[in-house]
Amino acid sequence: MTGLRTLCPDCYDYTAHVLWHAHASRLWDRFVIDVRRRLASSVGLVQSRFAQHARLSFARVAEYQKRAAVHVHAIVRLDGPAGSDDDPPAWGTVELLTDAVRASARRVLVRTPYGLAVGELALRWGAQVDARPLRTDGDGPGDDAVAAYVAKYVTKGASETGAGLDHPLTTWTDIDSAPVSEHVRTLMHTCWRLGALPEYTPLRLRAWAHTLGYRGHILTKSRAYSTTYAALRAERAHHMGHSDVPDAVTERHWRYIGSGHTPGAALIAAGVAEDLAESRRLSADAVQQGRWGDDSLA
Repeated sequence: MTGLRTLCPDCYDYTAHVLWHAHASRLWDRFVIDVRRRLASSVGLVQSRFAQHARLSFARVAEYQKRAAVHVHAIVRLDGPAGSDDDPPAWGTVELLTDAVRASARRVLVRTPYGLAVGELALRWGAQVDARPLRTDGDGPGDDAVAAYVAKYVTKGASETGAGLDHPLTTWTDIDSAPVSEHVRTLMHTCWRLGALPEYTPLRLRAWAHTLGYRGHILTKSRAYSTTYAALRAERAHHMGHSDVPDAVTERHWRYIGSGHTPGAALIAAGVAEDLAESRRLSADAVQQGRWGDDSLA
């Protein structure tokens, strides 16, 4: 058996599931900090001077799995101190970065606020960590393949029904009427109940019940990974305001001429209407004749 059928509702830890979602972004921040720290210590650098020698960049995609738990796909890259256009230092090898990623994924944790109802939970990454090198020098995927990899999981993450809903919920009744599976509905109910506890007020679990407590975006990236969203928005605004097309004619003055058929179209429409009326008349005659024939046989 596969999918949600393998889950035991009475055994599943819905509270830990929701709280893990609510702390996933913080767990990622701890992971990035720990990777930098490990890289620096591996080559004898003081962590505060790491930025003078290298920059850690990333693009991260959150994908909801069948059981409605967020699965993270990330591209982690080591650049020079100036960013993506700067070559990494000689010591910045693929092996060194891969080892740091795996070690940090196993080590980092986030603790939830203590509460009488739940206690304190230690939240970690899952046991499945798959770190693979992506090369752009002909020995592996290039920029287009990396973009396709990210786009694939962004699309899956946005379309999976396990992701909950695309709009906030305002009442308990909204959860009961939501078009989701019972497993997802239980996660939403858990968000709503935990959201009433004072120790979880900063998490705003009721506001994020539609995403099952996950408060991050589907796609996030470090500032230096590529261009910024602000630059993309500015470029789009510039294009919309200065989209000059050769030989294009722009008409800025409009006036109402009329509506309905043109004279030629009106004749065609009238002919079609007459044909339909004649067809309905013949059908009615045929039905009436059939009734008469039934009466004559009585």
